Amino acid sequence: MGTYTRWLVSRKFHELIFNTIEFDKNKSILFLANHFSFWDGLVLHCVNEKLFRKNFYVMVNEETTYKLNYLRFGGAFSINKNSRKMLESLDYAARLLNDPQNMVLLFPQGKLYSNLVEDIKFGKGISRVMNKADGKFQLIFAATFIQYYKHKKQSINVYLKNETGYYPGKSTDELKDAYQQHYNAAKKLQTEMVL
Repeated sequence: MGTYTRWLVSRKFHELIFNTIEFDKNKSILFLANHFSFWDGLVLHCVNEKLFRKNFYVMVNEETTYKLNYLRFGGAFSINKNSRKMLESLDYAARLLNDPQNMVLLFPQGKLYSNLVEDIKFGKGISRVMNKADGKFQLIFAATFIQYYKHKKQSINVYLKNETGYYPGKSTDELKDAYQQHYNAAKKLQTEMVL
């Protein structure tokens, strides 16, 4: 799936740009990102392959997995927020974080929003995952933006941050505020970019 994902992303976009960050290779990664397109998971899969090199898992809406069942070959697992099985999906994500070779990508917004949104919404499920995983992971934020610049195809900029301010029991609101600060700083860098 990795080769196909890289091919898809390189065919659709002019380039993928991301900053490198320090991370602990002996810990799993909980990857939190904004969600504005079908491409988000595929783009971050490519970032994982180039930088982190972990086993990649991404939580996606159950309806999406029915429509695009090949996503499971790329580490996708489903969640249905209107079902009792939602808790099983959240607990599965937490269990994946027990293995230091794994990365779990979650989109805390829970649905698609504009790439230009000001306020990032956070669902409550993220706290359950983090508390169940009990600090056995490192938390990394990603804020992704796309622009055309001077090319026919869009470029993708992914701004990464190792969130060292995480601690077990942190509330969803505190986590949301920390992510919002990263998102705002990334958006500012993005809008100030001049080529």
